[in-house]
Amino acid sequence: MEFKILSRKATQGFLLSLVLCTVMVTTGCSVNPATGKNQLMLISEAQEIAMGREADPQIIASMGLYDDPEIQEYVSSLGRDLAAKSERPNLEWHFRVVDDPLVNAFALPGGYIYITRGILAHFSSEAELASVLGHEIGHVVARHSANQMSKQQLASVGLAVGTVLLDPRNQGYGALANAGMQLAFLKFSRDDERQADDLGLRYIDRVGYDPRPMTEVFETLGRVSAAAGAPRGPGWTATHPAPENRVARLGQKISAMNVDFTGRPVRRDEYFSRLAGMTYGSNPREGFFKDNVFYHPDLALQLTFPQGWTTQNARSAVAAISPNKDAIMVMTLAQQDTVDEAERAFFEESKVTRGNRWRPALRGLQATGSYFQTGTEPQRVLGRAAFISQGDRVFRLLTYSSEGKWRGYDRGLAGAVESFQRLTDRRYLDVQPAQLEVVRLQESMSLADFSRRYPSSSDLQTLAILNHVEEGEVLEAGRMVKYVVGGKIP
Repeated sequence: MEFKILSRKATQGFLLSLVLCTVMVTTGCSVNPATGKNQLMLISEAQEIAMGREADPQIIASMGLYDDPEIQEYVSSLGRDLAAKSERPNLEWHFRVVDDPLVNAFALPGGYIYITRGILAHFSSEAELASVLGHEIGHVVARHSANQMSKQQLASVGLAVGTVLLDPRNQGYGALANAGMQLAFLKFSRDDERQADDLGLRYIDRVGYDPRPMTEVFETLGRVSAAAGAPRGPGWTATHPAPENRVARLGQKISAMNVDFTGRPVRRDEYFSRLAGMTYGSNPREGFFKDNVFYHPDLALQLTFPQGWTTQNARSAVAAISPNKDAIMVMTLAQQDTVDEAERAFFEESKVTRGNRWRPALRGLQATGSYFQTGTEPQRVLGRAAFISQGDRVFRLLTYSSEGKWRGYDRGLAGAVESFQRLTDRRYLDVQPAQLEVVRLQESMSLADFSRRYPSSSDLQTLAILNHVEEGEVLEAGRMVKYVVGGKIP
């Protein structure tokens, strides 16, 4: 055999191939617990669990837990029953109902399952809830998140070589452990989705539910997505690509089971009874916009953002961006107890350069602030940081833009910050969220007649989707029907 001196590039390619081959031989393949087949896996079960455990507090902080212990325990108990019938029953499973109006459910690696109150409102039976929980359990059991991350690592030469050579004890974990919320919104392949559907069907069958409502779930999710158009955030369709034939495929799978499901539990009435009083839609107690004015009843404050800016209210921050997307205003809660402590911490931790002092002109509220700059030319950013004490909380308001655009925004943004004030208008202080109500019909009636007899805060289309009917359909006597009350913004 003739030996040749390899070029640097060829040498690197050879070393990479050697590394990847070693990975594939030693840790790259594992057996899918659900199918018994080999799958690419650069992440151990212990690393999976560590990822989920680390990201869980971030999910809770970002979305919040729905404040209803009975609902939390109900969903957790059902989830644990399903997980016990899975191929990974010994995982420490965690099931959370998050306080989010979006129709969504997702899973983190290692046994962390999340379901929104928004999707709970759209189920019409316990069997439907079980089918979605089973689907998400299926993703965890089949290690779909870990498999997707493993593929991402192999697709990135630097990441693959770096994690293998720098720290072989933590292959795949080091670069991904801080992914946080990104873990929650990993997109799965169609094969993954089909497998999760099949596993969900397997688990609800093992527990003993009638699986036929599973197809109704996916029909409803399709209607929700179609009605929403462009959603305000990641929902089911962001994490669960849905082939057009999904419902038909599940129907065929259920028919192929050749089982008489008559008498198997669906638990429609029991499920409806748990929905009564559930918060529906966005909760205005946690802040809402009316035109460009932001009101927060629970914090008793209001703030006027620049006219025409795009605004967004999230659990951890409220923000706005200019029409040209070249200036930002954002308000968050500071961790410190005083405005001086909050200002000092900001400049110590953020590594921005403090400029001249600035004291916002606010009536009856203690405040302090400074100009700041960060970056270098031509990416230098200028801005103001303000810290305002309201009640027992300190709020941090940042306004900033590029150096070239800052002069045109500075004065207007200073006025926006100085619009911060206590909320005293009872119309806004007393606003309450919409809630689901449930009624059993004493007689048959059309959905339109039902809406007239039981006035709803939602339109007829939403009412139809919530109850899994068409707008022109007649509702039979004895049926339990959901509708929405309250939640109107004055």
